[in-house]
Amino acid sequence: MNKEKRIKAISGYIMLGALLLVLISMILGLIITGKPFFIVLLLVLLFIGKGFFIVNPNSSKVMVLFGAYKGTVKDNGFFWINPFYTKQRISLRARNFYSERVKVNDKIGNPILINVILVWKVKNTYRAAFDVDQYEDFVRVQTDAAVRKLAGSYPYDNFADGKNEVTLLSGMDEVNEALENEITERLLIAGIEVTEARIGYLAYAPEIANSMLKRQQAVAIVAARKKIVEGAVGMVEDALFKLSKDNIIDFDDDKKASMVSNLMVVLCGDKEATPVINTGTLHS
Repeated sequence: MNKEKRIKAISGYIMLGALLLVLISMILGLIITGKPFFIVLLLVLLFIGKGFFIVNPNSSKVMVLFGAYKGTVKDNGFFWINPFYTKQRISLRARNFYSERVKVNDKIGNPILINVILVWKVKNTYRAAFDVDQYEDFVRVQTDAAVRKLAGSYPYDNFADGKNEVTLLSGMDEVNEALENEITERLLIAGIEVTEARIGYLAYAPEIANSMLKRQQAVAIVAARKKIVEGAVGMVEDALFKLSKDNIIDFDDDKKASMVSNLMVVLCGDKEATPVINTGTLHS
């Protein structure tokens, strides 16, 4: 059996009033008769008083009688139940868990630092109380295991190759969904409901951070240069076409090569070009 069973407890106020009436009657009987029998009954009443308990909002009490699960009280208020029941308090509130940063290898073997932010709460009090030992520790350990598995399933980032591959850095929505599903599956045995799970911190490990930053910068520079060259080629092509179409100048192969070279230097150079005025012919 791993199903939660809700039970109703007797109102504590009704039981408290009844016990007070019995207690007053016993005290009066002891005073009037002087028999010690009433003292024994007083001890019995004190034992019965152990049955009183309080359930706060978003909290619960799991009831066990001599090792047998009897049910869970989730109603809020002041109650009384069989004094022989043992009561285990389990909070039903949503809780935040911010895991420690762990160093793991991503899919392609790069060491990275990663942690997770988890929002969870107890859904099944029976499983949380009896199917696992210390369900709060179980949440921490299983979350750490899920993060390690997730990090090994995706690369941290992609570069020139594999542009369509989902990565930890660029595919946050898909990665967080996969993380939430993985943690939900792991915590199901403990009766835990996962409200939200997402990566809270992600970075390369310090020993490779500088090298990977240089690689990222190099890739960005190459990509930018490629765009510049593509744009420059289009501009040169348009310029040659318009000059020829408007009959501004006739180009032979040497003149075209020289003009293309000059325009590419001007358009693709890192620094501003310094003009040189030619007072002779183009070939002088």
